[in-house]
Amino acid sequence: MEVDLALLADAATIDGSGKLNILGIFDRLATGAFPTRHPRMALVLRFSAGVHEVGKHQVGIVLKAPDGGEVVRIDGEMSLAAGPGQVSSGVLVPHVLNLDGLVFPAPGQYAFDVSVDGEHHVLIPLKVDGPTKTAQA
Repeated sequence: MEVDLALLADAATIDGSGKLNILGIFDRLATGAFPTRHPRMALVLRFSAGVHEVGKHQVGIVLKAPDGGEVVRIDGEMSLAAGPGQVSSGVLVPHVLNLDGLVFPAPGQYAFDVSVDGEHHVLIPLKVDGPTKTAQA
């Protein structure tokens, strides 16, 4: 299985026919203070699998901080099944994960690390810019 599309956007949906609709692709955020809370982003992934790969797969997504630590971890299971007309060509499965209210503690280079069945597949970078001092409570 492969991840053949991976990006961050302001919003994304999947219509009834499986078509992805994506609005506002980005790889950088700017803020006036840290920590900062981003109101909403969509992590868009499309999985591509051969017919021999149908079945259940473990998916892990980790948002890594600039120092390599984990900010957020999401683990789940995905079931792939071939639809009509996909028997010989394989399976394409789009996925949109809406992430509301993510907190970024400091400026720097973050990344979403996506793995399938314990194997790393893609890293989606996200640069978060702003002042180097953190806000005081």
